Amino acid sequence: MPASPRFRRVVRLGPVQVATYYDGRGREKHAAACTAPRCGFSTDYDSRAAAELAARTHRCSGR
Repeated sequence: MPASPRFRRVVRLGPVQVATYYDGRGREKHAAACTAPRCGFSTDYDSRAAAELAARTHRCSGR
């Protein structure tokens, strides 16, 4: 069973949280995930700038 990632540098941009973690191969990845109910938006990116841009431009479809 793989270990859960340890998120660091977690910031909140509106309803979306952006965090940095290391994947199973030791590469640094960045995740953006919406915390709004019934939204379901979450993606992984190779750069922090891309994750923050996705967080800033995200519009919830679950509202």
